[in-house]
Amino acid sequence: MRHPEEQYLDLLAEILEHGEKKIDRTGVGTLSIFGAMLRFDMRNDVVPLLTTKRVYWKTAAKEMLWFLRGETNIQSLVREKCSIWTDWPLDKYRKATGNDISMEGFEARIVADDDFAAQWGDLGPVYGKQWRRWLGPDGKEYDQIADVIEMLKRNPASRRILFHGWNVPDIGSMALPPCHLLYQFYVSYPDESTKSKDSASPENGHGDKDSTRPILKMLCFQRSTDTMLGAPFNYFNASLLLRMIAGVVDMDPGELIWMSGDTHLYLNHVDAVKEQLSRSPRPFPTMKILSRPDSIDGYRIEDFVVEGYDPHPAIKADVAV
Repeated sequence: MRHPEEQYLDLLAEILEHGEKKIDRTGVGTLSIFGAMLRFDMRNDVVPLLTTKRVYWKTAAKEMLWFLRGETNIQSLVREKCSIWTDWPLDKYRKATGNDISMEGFEARIVADDDFAAQWGDLGPVYGKQWRRWLGPDGKEYDQIADVIEMLKRNPASRRILFHGWNVPDIGSMALPPCHLLYQFYVSYPDESTKSKDSASPENGHGDKDSTRPILKMLCFQRSTDTMLGAPFNYFNASLLLRMIAGVVDMDPGELIWMSGDTHLYLNHVDAVKEQLSRSPRPFPTMKILSRPDSIDGYRIEDFVVEGYDPHPAIKADVAV
């Protein structure tokens, strides 16, 4: 059986070989293909954390928790030593003020000065705002995550169990329009005829051994994917979201299906990609979730434990802003 990470390596190779060269919004340039799909089986605690380079999964997990809190300001992320969103407000600040401040200096001011953070650290109505506080034309805020959880509990056969972030009137006010913009959920049930003693034995991420619970699957669609830097975070983040929601609704995580529209490599990432393609995948790690909160808001970074992660070294590549 092929290692599931081979899907990702095949995608990198396909973009290198067949990608169209384009000048993109950032001016860096990309090699791009249109349309991609990867599938990850998340049973038995397996988590799609890539091994051909180190992925800093705690950084990704902090970002997902930030989304789920409905936050849009980088201050709380920076306080947790998470810098993955700093490039955008830093670039805006430099252009607006002419001050070529370092990232370290900018982040220090964001942490120390609430007024400065309020002015320069907010990203506009990005993911968290749309997921948890979508502003409707009636003036009310809508919590899409809470609605998904309620539908999974009340009507799991529905074909409308989804949420998205593409709020057209808000796009122009966002530091970056949502890349992973739509999530859809699907509930299936264990097949009694195919159940085996072995399949029932591994614990799931909440400490149970019950193989009779419903199975929650999730599809994530991205309009745009930075395949070298972004995708490894996206796979893990999506798998974590699936695991958390499955825990809240008392289901077991099943398959994660990831789809992408414009799937690209930045031209300044080509050498890094070639280095990664020279490496062989190692076994995926497993992840335990130590709590089962009543609400999606009850998860904390301390609840997540990744075991058996033995990746190749990290590969440095610059973010295109």
